Amino acid sequence: QEIRKEVQALEQTAREILTLLQGVHQGPGFQHIPKKCQKAREHFGTVRTQMESLKTKFPADQYYRFHEHWRFVLQRLVFLAAFVVYLESETLVTREAVAEILGIEADRERGFHLDIEDYLSGVLTLASELSRLAVNSVTAGDYSRPLRISTFINELDSGFRLLNLKNDSLRKRYDGLKYDVKKIEEVVYDLSIRGLNKEATVGAGGEK
Repeated sequence: QEIRKEVQALEQTAREILTLLQGVHQGPGFQHIPKKCQKAREHFGTVRTQMESLKTKFPADQYYRFHEHWRFVLQRLVFLAAFVVYLESETLVTREAVAEILGIEADRERGFHLDIEDYLSGVLTLASELSRLAVNSVTAGDYSRPLRISTFINELDSGFRLLNLKNDSLRKRYDGLKYDVKKIEEVVYDLSIRGLNKEATVGAGGEK
C-alpha cells in the first residue's frame, strides 16, 4: 500500500513533466525549449525526493519482488529524462546519467537501480516522440531539425540492431522503432522533394 502511494506521487510528477514538454510540439514552443528543459529539471528534483521516499518502503534486496509496481513509471521517467537531454544537446542520454537525474543507482549491486530493460524501453519511447517532433518541426518552419532527428534515430536503430533482445515487451517496442525510422524518412524525403532540405542544410550551421 505504501509503495503504491509513492508510485502514484511519481506518476503525478511524471504527468506534470510530460505536460510541460509537450509544449515543444506547438509552433512557438521551439523558441521556449531551453526554458521548458530548465523547468523540467526542477521537476526532476521532486522525482529524486520521491525516489528517496520510495526506497525506504521495502528492503533493498527485494527490488525485483516489487519491481512491477514502479516499472511503468520508471520507464516513463527515463523517456522524459532522455527527451530533456535530447532537447538540450541532441545526444542520447546514458543509463548512468538517467540514474543520476532520477536519484537512483546505475549499478544493480547498489540497491534501487535503473534496470537495463527499463532504460531501453524509455529510449524507445523517445524515438516515437522524436518522430512526432520531426513532423511538427516542418509545420513550425524548422526544416533542419528533421534532418538531425533522422541521423539520430538511424544511429539509435543501428545500436538496437546489435542487441539480442530476449524480453518480449521490449522486442515488441523495438519493432515499433522501424515505423519511427520510416516516418522520419518520409518527412526528410518530402523536404528534399520540395527543395527545403537545401535550405535546411544552409541554415543548419546556425542555431540548433
